[in-house]
Amino acid sequence: MSAFQDLVEQRSSCRRYNPDKPVSPELINQCLEAARLAPSACNKQPWVFGVVDQRPLLDKLWEKARLPGIKHLWLKDAPVILVLCVRLDTLTHRLAPALSGIPYYLIDAGIAGEHVTLAAAEAGLGTCWIGWFKTRMARKILGLPRSLKPVSLIAMGYPAEGWTPPVKNRLSMQEMSFHNRWGDRGSTHA
Repeated sequence: MSAFQDLVEQRSSCRRYNPDKPVSPELINQCLEAARLAPSACNKQPWVFGVVDQRPLLDKLWEKARLPGIKHLWLKDAPVILVLCVRLDTLTHRLAPALSGIPYYLIDAGIAGEHVTLAAAEAGLGTCWIGWFKTRMARKILGLPRSLKPVSLIAMGYPAEGWTPPVKNRLSMQEMSFHNRWGDRGSTHA
């Protein structure tokens, strides 16, 4: 198995962080560098990552920007929350999706965000994508301009001692792929 395949298998959504072990700015920047190099539609690079690592601001995000229903109690211990925002380009991110039905900025943000989480895993950090949050409240707390739209939060930090990733329950290759046409599902890709 390749080193990359090992990394992909190792990466997991961490839901227990060591609140007493901060993540260095150098390590955060190393992860953001991976995002900076990500591909995007028409090379528009619509992503902007906010780095929140000051405890009062982290607490405020946790208290005020959570949607009801999912408590995310473990998020209180994360020493860093990356706020993944997008800057929408008129042609690529507004007009093109209206014609194609595909929100390219979300694909671009997802690619950049996953580059971050893989770089973090390689550095021994845990991460967890969070999409269940109040975007308007996050925008208000962070003083974001209207030109930036928060689309995800990514918790980041060192996993708590004793935390073990849950067993991954993934679709089989047959369930998640097809070859050439839908009726050819489950055939091998020789």
